[in-house]
Amino acid sequence: MGGLREEQAREIAIALERTGHRFLWSLRRASPNIFKEPPREFTNLEEVLPEGFFYRTKERGKVIGWAPQVDVLANPAVGGFVTHGGWNSILESLWFGVPTAPWPLYAEQKFNAFEMEDELGLAVEIRKYWRGDLIVGLGKDTVLVTAEEIERGIMCLMEQDSEVRKRVKEMSESCHVALMDGGSSQTALQT
Repeated sequence: MGGLREEQAREIAIALERTGHRFLWSLRRASPNIFKEPPREFTNLEEVLPEGFFYRTKERGKVIGWAPQVDVLANPAVGGFVTHGGWNSILESLWFGVPTAPWPLYAEQKFNAFEMEDELGLAVEIRKYWRGDLIVGLGKDTVLVTAEEIERGIMCLMEQDSEVRKRVKEMSESCHVALMDGGSSQTALQT
C-alpha cells in the first residue's frame, strides 16, 4: 500500500551509489490513490533516477519491480535488507539471519522499527523519528529522507562485525530451534 515519491527514490539512488555495496532494489511507482489501484511499475526509470545511475552501478546493482522477498532473503549473498518493517518482513529477515534497516511507511511499521532497533537491538536505524504516514495521499507532510541519512544507515547495516549482525544471527538460530521437535513453538501449540 505504501509508496515513495520520485524525489525520495532519487535520494535512495544517490545513497546506494555512494555506499559502493552491491544491491537489488525493488522499486515501484506509488499509487496516486491506493484505495483504488495498487502500486505499478515505473515505465521509464531513467526519468526518475539520477542521470547516469544505471551506467555507474551496472556492475554492482539491479533495479527491478516486484521481488519474491522470501527467495531474495534466503540467498546467502544478501547482507542486509532495507524494509518497510512490516511484521512478515521482520520475521522473514530474522528467520534467514538478515539484518534490517526499517523504513516504516504506515500502520504498525513505526512501532516495529522502534522495537527492533531500540528495544531488541536487532536492526539499524536510517532515521530515528518518522513523521507522517506514507500511504500516498495521506503522506504529503512527510519529510524527505536525505541521501546522507540513507547512506549512513546502509553502511551501518552492512558492517560485518556489528553487534546487530551478531544478535540477528543468534535470533535466527533461536527461531529455528523453536520450530524443531520439542521446540518452544511446538510445545506452546500442544498446550
